[in-house]
Amino acid sequence: MKTKVLVCSCNGTIDIAGARLGAGLPPSVEVLPATRELCRREISRFTDAIGGTDDVVVACTQESALFSELAAAKQAVAPVRFVNVRELAGWGEQGAGAGPKIAALVAIAASAGIDPVPAVEYRSQGRVLVVGPGREAIDWAERLASHLSPTVLMTDTRAASLPIARSFPVLSGTPVSIAGWLGDFEARWTQDNPIDLDACVRCGACVEACPESAIGADLQVDAALCKSHRACVAACGPIGAIDFARGQRERSERFDLVFDLRADSMFDCRLQPLGDTCRSCSVTRLGTPMFESHQPPQGYFHPGRSEKDRSRMALELVAMVGEFEKPKYFRYREKMCAHGRNQIVGCTACIDVCSTRAIESAGDRIRVEPHLCMGCGGCTTVCPSGAISYQYPTPARLMEPVRQGLSAYRERGGRDALILFHDEESGRLLLESLSRAPRGARGPARAAPSGRGLPARVIPVSVRHVGSVGIDVALAALAYGASQVAVLAAPGIAPQYREATTAQFAVAQALVGAAGYAGKHFLVVDASRPDWVDGLFALQAADGVARAATFGLSEDKRRSIEFALDHLVAQAASRGHVVPQSVPLPAGAPFGSLKLQRDSCTLCLACIGACPESALLDNPDSPQVRFIERNCVQCGLCVKTCPEQAITLEPRYVFSEETRTPVVLNEAQPFACISCGKPFGTRQMIENMLGKLSGHSMFGGEATRRLQMCADCRIVDMFSRSDETTIVALDERRRP
Repeated sequence: MKTKVLVCSCNGTIDIAGARLGAGLPPSVEVLPATRELCRREISRFTDAIGGTDDVVVACTQESALFSELAAAKQAVAPVRFVNVRELAGWGEQGAGAGPKIAALVAIAASAGIDPVPAVEYRSQGRVLVVGPGREAIDWAERLASHLSPTVLMTDTRAASLPIARSFPVLSGTPVSIAGWLGDFEARWTQDNPIDLDACVRCGACVEACPESAIGADLQVDAALCKSHRACVAACGPIGAIDFARGQRERSERFDLVFDLRADSMFDCRLQPLGDTCRSCSVTRLGTPMFESHQPPQGYFHPGRSEKDRSRMALELVAMVGEFEKPKYFRYREKMCAHGRNQIVGCTACIDVCSTRAIESAGDRIRVEPHLCMGCGGCTTVCPSGAISYQYPTPARLMEPVRQGLSAYRERGGRDALILFHDEESGRLLLESLSRAPRGARGPARAAPSGRGLPARVIPVSVRHVGSVGIDVALAALAYGASQVAVLAAPGIAPQYREATTAQFAVAQALVGAAGYAGKHFLVVDASRPDWVDGLFALQAADGVARAATFGLSEDKRRSIEFALDHLVAQAASRGHVVPQSVPLPAGAPFGSLKLQRDSCTLCLACIGACPESALLDNPDSPQVRFIERNCVQCGLCVKTCPEQAITLEPRYVFSEETRTPVVLNEAQPFACISCGKPFGTRQMIENMLGKLSGHSMFGGEATRRLQMCADCRIVDMFSRSDETTIVALDERRRP
């Protein structure tokens, strides 16, 4: 099976001939003769190409809807993929010299793909909780009732009138929490009014009976007016909807969707900031989303006061009924996890970076809720051991097309390639708009190749989320022949991802710089800055390899990093550069050594039991602490476990095979049992213990002598001494 590629010059505005697409691509890729009007007069070229079982790549995204519709009508067996060579390469200030870049984009698209992964399922029956001020919540519930099954939770009942017909439940109270995801939300709230609207039949008898007119059209008691006559209770009678003795009662119910209409200025009072209690009405102003995470779970909507946003999100609500699937984006191997040992917490990098709060501690391991995971991949980027890894796609599957693209770029004379990773939604839209907006123009932009676009050496690569780009991917791109690697941080990205990527790139830059490559190789591009595109044009190329690597990435993150660094070091050595034995790394780097204070260490070996990566080892034949630096992920569990505080971390990377060999950090002379001669501890440990207990009233004479025995001899000695009274002997005396 082949991959057929259809390219179009878009009415002659793209120099397709300069890309020389007919040669240099893998044998499995067939580039069909270029067209000029593929989406119009030459549309038959597309319909002919989708007639078989071959994959089809169309170098046009503007008319992707048309091509997809034609493929569906013809019941094409193979999928159709699209790549934008017009806005991303052919158009723009340097479009005339973008032939190598076009070839790279086509090669990347032709070999891209995602291996099958497990699916995460959602089931929604349309049960939606509409929470907010009574008047607004009831109004929106009435609008949604024809498509969904709403339940209203009024957080403020003033000026609210209950619907004449009970077509959906209307409740009142103060929200406590909402947890869950699409199809499985649990809402908890306190019912803090004496009248239970769920039990109320809305007869109005309480309104007529109340002498203070404390009950209004919302059928709720105004505590400021009520004088405790309780005439309303008598009027309600056996219905039992009014109970002043009930107090605040917490209730809970499960929903499929949540429409949160609470907003910052939902109350007219302006006396207090959001979150405080108003001095006039004693009501807490509500407006903060129920989810503190940067990205709320699917099925939860908090549009604020904007009617436009409310209408847009209401349409999304209506569409969220049925059964849905999404990929399980991650794979977790708990045996490699360095989160904790023996109730001591070590690494929390994945928990700290997750913007959806999908990861939490579960003792010595972590727990990832796949229904909350949105596939950003930030956890896999910061994980030092590779215990949690990205699989949509895997780094190996992602970088193989990049390797093919860089190869095609070089074969056509391209130099100093910069790989720009961007997310497939907001980042893609940003890049595609660059070549359409005229630089410095006034008035509406012309839909023509008049914008500045991207530099010809910048090769965009789409990923689901830029948070998944880590050290392994960045170093592999350099080994495959790129000069630089950049990540486009689109506006709105969670700040922890930008910080995590910056920290990862700082480690990668230190490694590459020590290997002998001059220049700035890694950068995070802040797309919220108006001049970010100018920065790409002004960026100077950095040193790269003379010969590109051909290896594929490993499923083991740390091994992939080693492969890339070995190639970079070998290429630097071929140019005569002398690579240092080691390079210090920033704090938090996933590589490093340990410093052990021998004078403080008692060789209790607690650090060995705490190490999750087998970096610290003992010796069954002698009291020793051994260390394999290659395995150390700098999680700090050994530091926190050591009772003597004798261990400190030393972030660094060693460019040699010495890190694979165990080295002895500390050793001591064994202490032999004074009874049988068997070694059972270290002399230093026994002497320290005897020194600390020498003045204790309970450890003198025979007790001190037994401390110098092994466990077996200690027991024998205790039962063999005739001049000592034991608990066993006392028990024997009491028996008849």
